[in-house]
Amino acid sequence: MKPARDAAEVWFVIRRYNPERDERPYWEEFPVRAHPGMTVLEALHQIREERDPALTWRSSCRMGVCGSCGMVVNGVPRLACSTQVLEVSRTRLRVEPLWNFDIVKDLVADQAAMFAAHAEVQPYLVRPGESASGAGQNELAQSPEQLLDYLQFSFCIKCGLCMAACPTVATEADYLGPMPLTAAQRYNADSRDQGTALRRPRLELTGGAFHCHFAGECSRVCPKGVDPARAIQLLKRNLIFPK
Repeated sequence: MKPARDAAEVWFVIRRYNPERDERPYWEEFPVRAHPGMTVLEALHQIREERDPALTWRSSCRMGVCGSCGMVVNGVPRLACSTQVLEVSRTRLRVEPLWNFDIVKDLVADQAAMFAAHAEVQPYLVRPGESASGAGQNELAQSPEQLLDYLQFSFCIKCGLCMAACPTVATEADYLGPMPLTAAQRYNADSRDQGTALRRPRLELTGGAFHCHFAGECSRVCPKGVDPARAIQLLKRNLIFPK
């Protein structure tokens, strides 16, 4: 760890909103003595413990796995648990809830609509005629090459950062968005799946894959290295030229 002299006082400018009390969101500032390696999530805990016990956000694993702590830090959707304060700024840090979602309270975004859109694309292996338990079925073997067709897209942790960064989600209320569309491509590309025809009507409707403008912001902010923009382009191609 670097010497303590590398620490800095960083002012956290946090967007606050309590629906039980506030007519509209407002900004509040808190000073934090940030040491090397301190994450945004650690700083928020410090603010709540020392300054304001009512400050609210969502988090769980602290390891960049659960995707719960997504928020916008200095204008970029990020995971608070894997974003180090001093790597972003040594002076001021603006923190707000994920864009393109309703606000529950303070930094908590309401992601119910995202998960509803996710459910619409049937994000699971579809095997018509087989029981849900798969009892008595033989193993569905895959080659390494077949695995690579969808492996990258399976790393999605449903954090919603891509949805917050997407300009189409911001302007089209019925657009499924990059997370659900990436999930659709993940299963359509899986050799074990037989549900492409069942997903097709929703993917071709208004708000489906062809409403993606290919801005690429979704891929830029993904904390797990998933490339939703690529997934959606592959999805478009396969809808036009089915295998």
